[in-house]
Amino acid sequence: MNIVNTLTIRHLKQNKRRTLVTIIGVIISVAMVTAVATLVFSFSDLLIKQAIADSGEWHVQYQDVTKEQLAAIQGDDATKTVAMARDIGFAPLEGGQTPNKPYLFIKAYDAQGFAQFQVELSKGRLPLTDKEVVISEPVAMNAKVKYEIGDRLSLRVGERFEQGGDHPLDQTEPLRREDSSLTETLQHIKTREYTVVGFIKTPLGETPWSPGYTILSYVDENSIGANDRVDASVVLQRVNPFLFAHAEGLAEKNHMESVQYNNGLLRYYGLSKSSGSSSMMFFLSAIIMGVIMIGSVSLIYNAFAISVSERSRHLGMLASVGATKRQKRNSVLFEGVVIGLISIPIGILCGLAGIGITFWFMNSMIQGALWTNEKLTLIVTPLSLLITCVLSLLTIFISSYLPAIRASKVSAMDAIRQTTDVKLTAKAVRTSKFIRKFFGIEAEIGLKNLKRNKRRYHAIVFSLVISIVLFLTVSFFTAGMTQSLELSREGINFDIEVLHGDGKRLDDRLIQSIVSLDGVTEYNVIREMYGNAWVDAAIIADELQAKVKKDKSLLQDGKYPYDIKIHALDDSSLQAYARAVGADYAQLTDPDHPAAIVMDRIHYKDMDTGKYVQTKAIYTNVGQRIELTNFYKENGEETKVNEVTVAALTDQAPMGMGPTGVGGLNMIVSERVMNRLADDDLGNVQMYLHLKSTEPLRTQQEIEEMHETNLNVFNVYQSRKSEEQQILLMSVFSYGFIVLISAISIANIFNTISTGLSLRKREFAMLKSVGMTPKGFTKMMNYESIFYGVKSLVFGLPVSFIVMYLIYRAFSNKFSYGFTLPWMSILSVIVAVFVIVGSAMLYSGAKVKKENIMDVLKQENI
Repeated sequence: MNIVNTLTIRHLKQNKRRTLVTIIGVIISVAMVTAVATLVFSFSDLLIKQAIADSGEWHVQYQDVTKEQLAAIQGDDATKTVAMARDIGFAPLEGGQTPNKPYLFIKAYDAQGFAQFQVELSKGRLPLTDKEVVISEPVAMNAKVKYEIGDRLSLRVGERFEQGGDHPLDQTEPLRREDSSLTETLQHIKTREYTVVGFIKTPLGETPWSPGYTILSYVDENSIGANDRVDASVVLQRVNPFLFAHAEGLAEKNHMESVQYNNGLLRYYGLSKSSGSSSMMFFLSAIIMGVIMIGSVSLIYNAFAISVSERSRHLGMLASVGATKRQKRNSVLFEGVVIGLISIPIGILCGLAGIGITFWFMNSMIQGALWTNEKLTLIVTPLSLLITCVLSLLTIFISSYLPAIRASKVSAMDAIRQTTDVKLTAKAVRTSKFIRKFFGIEAEIGLKNLKRNKRRYHAIVFSLVISIVLFLTVSFFTAGMTQSLELSREGINFDIEVLHGDGKRLDDRLIQSIVSLDGVTEYNVIREMYGNAWVDAAIIADELQAKVKKDKSLLQDGKYPYDIKIHALDDSSLQAYARAVGADYAQLTDPDHPAAIVMDRIHYKDMDTGKYVQTKAIYTNVGQRIELTNFYKENGEETKVNEVTVAALTDQAPMGMGPTGVGGLNMIVSERVMNRLADDDLGNVQMYLHLKSTEPLRTQQEIEEMHETNLNVFNVYQSRKSEEQQILLMSVFSYGFIVLISAISIANIFNTISTGLSLRKREFAMLKSVGMTPKGFTKMMNYESIFYGVKSLVFGLPVSFIVMYLIYRAFSNKFSYGFTLPWMSILSVIVAVFVIVGSAMLYSGAKVKKENIMDVLKQENI
């Protein structure tokens, strides 16, 4: 080790406080990078495991392929494993007790398929031939049909066809019925013989509205005939952005017509066929990584910048005895290396420990919210550690390089005399007379102190600016993520929907029987009918305005046709809903003057662009009237129904009300107003009962056991829980990130200000020696805090607005919604800047006050 490096280490030891502060700053920075990298890898692992549990482990699926095409898929270099699946068909379930599931649905997998599609065996074994089957447990639990291992089944298996239809219906399409009779038939029937060899949990793909209970058989290459078709689900060797082009190229080369992707799984690998999604993820990742890097650099840079300022006399002495510019520069860089070697391992361990403890606390909550047994585990990969080390080393290098260059340029005499850091010219420290007149001599001295050492002043302001940008950027980013997630949701806010399949009204006796079941916690009844309205072109949605500009024929007499969906709530539900949205309940229940609550904000997915759009459905005001018409009369003529007054505008949907697309409008009215609007056309009114239950599956079973004719029961509990879990995970991630960034920002400010004030001990001692009182000293500190806060906000807020707009533009690749500034976050950050700066000044100033004037004046180092 050369003499300069030896002196550098000795200097670090002599100035233990400053060295410790710098090391702690680097540890915090490294811990942040480690925590973020580990969080990303760990959450990705959890979501990947959950996606596999929900939809199976496969990346690409080639549908309806022949034996020759299957061989081409298996022989493809990109293929790792191939699972075969085949839909055999539907067979009547003899003795079944669930009218909405009258069939057995027979599906066949090969051995790989049973593994990839997470088939969970509860008793017996899996099929080994195409003459064996396993039966799902709901056949016995819900349909009340008992089978035993060893039973022989003779099933009449066919395909479902709707009356007059030429396309077979699959397991995802609900039962077709009208009144109390089926409007579908089984065709192409063949008798198949099976032996029951086991029982399984409900398999993937069977939904509450599926018309058949699933039983699984076996298929392999030997059992595929020349004319048979199977679905080939492929797990790829490598999951990369080229898989979409490769899969479509393979399909085109081998004349395969249909290729599907497991988008739910692939998006957690960061992949999407949508260019909008890919662009959004790329730009967001770049922006957030840039924010983290800037925060880390600012934290460590300030420590080194202040270190160099304090060491300038030491470096000048080295230069006076022959140290070259290169040696002075390398001295600072060597200091960075030493601090990095100490800080990076500790920072990585602290980051892993912190995120591990966080996961330990979060797991029980996540498992309950995700409705899964999957746990959030700490995933530490060589790649995540490499990313952390590279980013940390790069951060330390950038942070120390710029101060090192500055240190190398300072001459020996200037450094020893401290003429580069302290500016004493009259022009440099000139202040406005306005400052002394209105704020006093303390404010003028405080401002002159800042001007005397601009580098230190700029370092503190820069630290504050970066902290402001970090906080506002992350707040806006997390708000954008939550907003985007809300737009992509279906908006399911109930567990079970009940309706008559023939459109008949649910009678009061049946409703009372259902809502009085154990477990039902909340319900409402919605009656629904359709109408139309000609809306003035000046108040239609922006998206429709663009269409109208291109095609004037869409208008009739300057008006655009809207599809109106009118929903009537029962009195108790309407009263609660009106109170929530600020509407007058009495106005809503007056049938002579029809009034409605209008949903004026909608979100939908644009099928042309693939974007999720949030927009105004209509630009109307409370008190305006909308003239309804009806296009559905038997004679086909359009007739005027009534005028409806807008009682309130809202974006809150009552339980059970689904979203509408652009050009549609949801209105919520009372039952009395609905009767008035429907007039003699009550046959077109559909009634729905929506429930929330503590035990949705049990409640569904109890409703089905009532054996009501043609009663449809849809259980969407899993979908609702899935949407809620996404919001919860997003909230945990968002607020955790905000807390982390806030902690980094506060540490950055405290470190910079406290270290800066410590370096000014001699300056403060001189002010006290010439008569400055403790009260005057406190006033000076307060004014300096105000100067720092105002200057940082002047620069920090505009920069934050620019970064927020860039994030908004990144989101707009996939989501379309209006750009709004987070005013509450902005107000919070303005208050926080002055509180944090004031606290740091108060803390550091209190320590300085205790110093002995003579001792400080003789002191060289801190």
